[in-house]
Amino acid sequence: MNLHPRRVKIVGVPMDLGQQRRGVDMGPSAVRYAGLYDRLTQLGHMVHDIGNVPVAGRDEEEVRSERWIETAGGGLRHLSAVTAACRAIYDVAQKLPAEDFPIFLGGDHSMAIGTIGGMATKGPLGVIWIDAHGDYNTPETTPSGNIHGMPMAVLSGLGHPDLVNLGAPGAKLRPQEIVMIAIRDLDPQERIALAHSGIIVYTMRDIDELGMATVARRALARLNRMPRIHVSLDMDALDPSVAPGVGTPVAGGLTFREAHLLMEILAESEKVCSLDIVEVNPILDEGNRTAEMAVALTASLLGQQIL
Repeated sequence: MNLHPRRVKIVGVPMDLGQQRRGVDMGPSAVRYAGLYDRLTQLGHMVHDIGNVPVAGRDEEEVRSERWIETAGGGLRHLSAVTAACRAIYDVAQKLPAEDFPIFLGGDHSMAIGTIGGMATKGPLGVIWIDAHGDYNTPETTPSGNIHGMPMAVLSGLGHPDLVNLGAPGAKLRPQEIVMIAIRDLDPQERIALAHSGIIVYTMRDIDELGMATVARRALARLNRMPRIHVSLDMDALDPSVAPGVGTPVAGGLTFREAHLLMEILAESEKVCSLDIVEVNPILDEGNRTAEMAVALTASLLGQQIL
């Protein structure tokens, strides 16, 4: 299948505020260096790299002075800085023309509060969340205070009001508009909350038992009423043997072929309108393998096939 040429916009988000390990702010550079622009151009897409969204660095004084914020339910790290960054990301996503296909290069996964929130302003939006983690924590359930473990809860209307009301008041997504794939590492209270959320979750056990093709097609069937789908790909969804350069690796993840098959089936739906690539950490990588894998998966999502 050859997809019609898309107007692709590459948007860098050099952000490491949502977690504690340094290096993911260099993820956009690593993916660019791995040849994303050339790979998509070779597929016939019209590609424009519009640069990076300005994000405060963790060493800047205003960020260092607010490392931990106590809330009624618990603590959060870098709340004001993450909120400001996500607001900037939201504004960029919201202003992109509807016909563009943006690829947001992270950066930690807290940026999805801005990317998905901004994309949701353009009309009904389904989300396929590909991640080892549910990212469904709130200040009450988080064991770490790291906001990169919260974006899916925030987008569902749960969490600190500064994040939940970013861009527009309240939830940006309903449970029936979300499917999670490759989940295998949940915090204890997060597991309970997610089980009662109404979100469809396909764990690695489901993929083992059903096969990736079945899981991918069931995910699309769940979102069949949605005219547009945003894919949020955390590279730790893949097994560390395939993608070692991530901050929170979890054994037993997607294989090379499972990940590619998922992207190929999503591409066939012709509903995918935007993409996050997050948590690429070149400091922890081996020869930029994880960024190269991210580029290859993006190519599969945008029409590249074996034959």
